[in-house]
Amino acid sequence: MIREGKWEDLPRVLELIKELAEYEHAPDEVTNTVAMMEKDGFGPIPAYGFLVAEADDTIVGLALYYYRYSTWKGKRLYLEDIIVTEAFRGKGIGKQLFEIVLKKTLSDKCTGMMWQVLDWNKPAIDFYKKYQTNLDSEWINCNLESSKIKEILNLK
Repeated sequence: MIREGKWEDLPRVLELIKELAEYEHAPDEVTNTVAMMEKDGFGPIPAYGFLVAEADDTIVGLALYYYRYSTWKGKRLYLEDIIVTEAFRGKGIGKQLFEIVLKKTLSDKCTGMMWQVLDWNKPAIDFYKKYQTNLDSEWINCNLESSKIKEILNLK
């Protein structure tokens, strides 16, 4: 069963996020907390939304998304992560989550959907190719952590 996520799902959602970080060889990179997710997702201006997949009364999958605005394309849905716990992979849960997010993209009047995939994640790349996804090799991902921003701006 796929449904909209609720705040009480957040502890399990964070577990899935940590499982993904392990899979992506970056377990120490997760600094998010349930409290942060509660504030950011259920406060006055939610920064994200999410869907969960349940099997046997347990959350086994997650699709977390938000909206961004492209100067060239307009409103876009950004799929931050799609996660299915290891024991449930290969059962079509990821496909169901992905296709519901595709439908949400259209129902929310977005001009398209965007996401990232690691270049070494062959199972994910093969999955996305089934949807005739444009895999862009031109753009380089950039980011600055808040600690570095404070350093650049000489803030303590």
